[in-house]
Amino acid sequence: MTTLLITKPCPYCERIQKVAVPESGFKAWKSGTRIQDALPGLTADEREILLSGVCPKCWDEVFGEVDA
Repeated sequence: MTTLLITKPCPYCERIQKVAVPESGFKAWKSGTRIQDALPGLTADEREILLSGVCPKCWDEVFGEVDA
């Protein structure tokens, strides 16, 4: 299985965020599969980085913590 390392700068703090993902899941997501179905092994924070680039610290500062 091939793993991709995705890097994105956080739009708020500009720190580079890195997420390792299986290539097959990444391709499935990019082809229209919901991210939680395509990449079920990722945390919610990792999925958010892929979607918006926002790091967990900035997410909490900007949007507040989410109660699970």
